[in-house]
Amino acid sequence: MQHKAHKIIVSEAIFTGTAMSPFDGFVAVRDDTIVGVGPRSEMVSFTGPSTETWDVGNRLVMAGFHDFHLHLFLGAMFEGFCQLTFGHSEEATAKMVAEYAKDHPDEEWILGFGWHHIRWPGQTLPSRHSLDQYFPHRPVVLLNEEAHSAWLNTAALKKLGIHRDTPEPPFGKIEKDEDGEPTGFLYETAVKYVIEAFSFDEKVKTRLMDGMLAKTASCGITSVSDMLPLPGYTLGDPAFYRGFEEKGKLTTRIHFLDVLDGDLERGIRFRERFQSDKLQFSGLKQFLDGVPLTYTGFLLQPYSDRPSDLGGTIYEPHVYQRWIEDADREGFRIRLHACGDAAVRLGLDLYEHARRVNGVRDSRHTIEHIEVCDPSDFHRFANLGVIASIQPEHLTSGSMDTHAYLDRLGSDRSRFTWPIGSLQNHKALVAFGTDFPIVDLNPMLGLYRAVTRKHEDGTPPSGWNPHEKISLAHALLHYTKSPAYGNFREHDLGTIEIGKKADLVVLDHNLFEVEAEEILETDVWMTVMDGEVVFEK
Repeated sequence: MQHKAHKIIVSEAIFTGTAMSPFDGFVAVRDDTIVGVGPRSEMVSFTGPSTETWDVGNRLVMAGFHDFHLHLFLGAMFEGFCQLTFGHSEEATAKMVAEYAKDHPDEEWILGFGWHHIRWPGQTLPSRHSLDQYFPHRPVVLLNEEAHSAWLNTAALKKLGIHRDTPEPPFGKIEKDEDGEPTGFLYETAVKYVIEAFSFDEKVKTRLMDGMLAKTASCGITSVSDMLPLPGYTLGDPAFYRGFEEKGKLTTRIHFLDVLDGDLERGIRFRERFQSDKLQFSGLKQFLDGVPLTYTGFLLQPYSDRPSDLGGTIYEPHVYQRWIEDADREGFRIRLHACGDAAVRLGLDLYEHARRVNGVRDSRHTIEHIEVCDPSDFHRFANLGVIASIQPEHLTSGSMDTHAYLDRLGSDRSRFTWPIGSLQNHKALVAFGTDFPIVDLNPMLGLYRAVTRKHEDGTPPSGWNPHEKISLAHALLHYTKSPAYGNFREHDLGTIEIGKKADLVVLDHNLFEVEAEEILETDVWMTVMDGEVVFEK
């Protein structure tokens, strides 16, 4: 006997992810599972007296978005404290912090996020002095947009014990003035010195997490890969996430990573403890390089505007080789941050080495970001079964208007920046995410960027490297089906098929029938996760 559905969504546009265009029909859900998909004529057999039926017209129904690369708790902090993205100078940003502090007199630490000196006149690094005039005694810690640097006042430096003789960690820098005193600017792994400022009590953590889950649901995101480790530090706590899961409050599935650092015991414990369908340990992550914009990306040929510099790696290649060989042998999946073309090649070489030593297995290792890739490496992704994890919204960070990438890489190399189309043509599995909170969480931005390679204002007219554009259908698959595969969840997530989890999103437009520009105006109309409505407009 066929069980009746609890919910049925009917639409003229259902994109299952098993075909490249939507069809007119229905999706039937019972409990947390999809029990029927098909043309309207078959709907009647799923309909019972207590079935809720929603006819959503021509709105697009699809599998929930699966963000393959974000920083969940860092994002929660970005959302929950002083937001500085629009501070247009050092002085203006310091003033924004002062306004925030006035409204939050009880917070011991003044925390802010999202500033970036690259957007300020002269691009000068900030110092403690501009903050000290407003905050002689309250400690202030401001993380920059990429979370790779921090700006502190004197009170914070004192409270954290950072002084002229504080040792600089490998690949980290404590900026000093001409007298050798810290200026209040910490770079890369030196940011780990501010972690004390982020130890919140349960009440604050719960407020931050509630806000973050409301945001993911409103963006139609039903699964994420939480890239916990940042340069030199980790934010987020799987045990805290589990508390949300136990209370039935986890409205997005979390696949979290731990740091790849040679200590596999921690990863083994995580793997044993976190294996539910809503909260899973999913592998180990490490940074190979930084980013080309700040000359920390590792390149095959020198920077065009700094001919003596190739960038470099955080650790020596032989260190990565040992860590990856050991982790791969233990069956761990590995994800490597690699932005420069030399870092991408090194990542592929490291995976190839592990495969040679440990044998071929279904490892689903990934390379993250791939801001630039040498074309001779495109085919290696498919050959080695390595996933290309790309965040299309990063296209805006320096390629499309400021031409910083043309300056850094020159015109020949910059043709191969964010090479989504080329990787796809070479049969690489491409998985999309955002890198939130480094850029916005809204998947519409990434879809628009991948399809047009333009800014919101339509520039450049034909798109940045237009040969790298992809179709809307492919972009949707890279945001749903590919990340599900990337997290070993293809059996229950990523497409609308009978037997899979009822993780669904309804958009307020049918993206297949609108101009590309309208993708940006499209909102999520409803999000269903595990068969429950977790957001509706």
